[in-house]
Amino acid sequence: MSKTKKILALAATGIFALSLASCASDSGSTGGGEAAAGGDCNVGISMPTRSLERWINDGEQLKALLEDADCTVDLQYADNKTDQQISQIQNQVAGGSKILVVAAVDGQVLAPVLAEAKKQDATIIAYDRLINGTPDVDYYATFDNYKVGQLQGQFIESELDLANATGPISIEPFAGSPDDNNAKFFFSGAWDVLLPYVESGVLVVPSGQSPASNDDWASIGIQGWASDKAQSEMDNRLSSFYTGGDKVDVVLSPNDSLAIGIEASLKSAGYAPGADYPIITGQDADKANVKAILDGEQSMTVWKDTRTLGEQVFTMIQEIQAGDDVTVNDTETYDNGEKVVPSFLLDPEVVVKDDVQSKLIDSGFIKASDVGL
Repeated sequence: MSKTKKILALAATGIFALSLASCASDSGSTGGGEAAAGGDCNVGISMPTRSLERWINDGEQLKALLEDADCTVDLQYADNKTDQQISQIQNQVAGGSKILVVAAVDGQVLAPVLAEAKKQDATIIAYDRLINGTPDVDYYATFDNYKVGQLQGQFIESELDLANATGPISIEPFAGSPDDNNAKFFFSGAWDVLLPYVESGVLVVPSGQSPASNDDWASIGIQGWASDKAQSEMDNRLSSFYTGGDKVDVVLSPNDSLAIGIEASLKSAGYAPGADYPIITGQDADKANVKAILDGEQSMTVWKDTRTLGEQVFTMIQEIQAGDDVTVNDTETYDNGEKVVPSFLLDPEVVVKDDVQSKLIDSGFIKASDVGL
């Protein structure tokens, strides 16, 4: 953690400790560090931002499930600001939330505020983004994030028949936000498939933005998963390294937000769907990207049906409330630097143009009218 981040987190926690002192006598401590079984269901949900469609859907869906089960729910969005998320978590705990569901803006800075929440007997579930550097995360619910990237890499490998290709085939790789722990897994899954082809010369990276190993993924990360930053980066690569008629053949985009920016850049550079249009990957099945897939502007997206993630977290909350063992299926993978966090992993799947109706629309994930059908 950087010095600035430490100061921010510790200062906020000091304020939090003072705010809780006045209500400590009413805290109803169970002494065990977890929500009391059979007590009132009071849940704080902290989502990172409203700027990405998926977080709005995730938060509202989980809130609805909990309210239908007569839980008190405080849903907050942090506008991608760490200090705002810390403050919101403080207020949720001070307001009586005994279970916290946290999708971290920055998984490196929440340890102090979660330590104070644990003193108030809160149970903490990390939602889709691992929270690092703290023993106070009780559970983690997410998709198999390595597999997300693996599916993207395997899609590129299959579409280009890389095992039998001689190359050179130009690829521009992107990675997600350096403060998002998941971004490392996304990139590693894809790069483990693709790096051998880069090393053999079948794939080439004209821009030079080619991490030598998975450990260097953050060097090509796009802060905040911002579409405009991805567009600007792609603009720079195209104008600097694709001159004289050279074309990019593949863009490894870890999610749909980056893909939208990349596609805007390609369009402004004169690229149009057709035989010479690059393969572009994505993730999340955002409506704009599904439409782009239908229009030939994006090749695929990795669909994580976040309804199933919300339902799994809802089940975990019910188990915590009942005092039952919480269902997990992975106790080895997600080491946050302080502990291996018991996790439940869900499977993602690839969606291409021919799958949109059967997988996304027929399942009710999106409406046909949302994507121009």
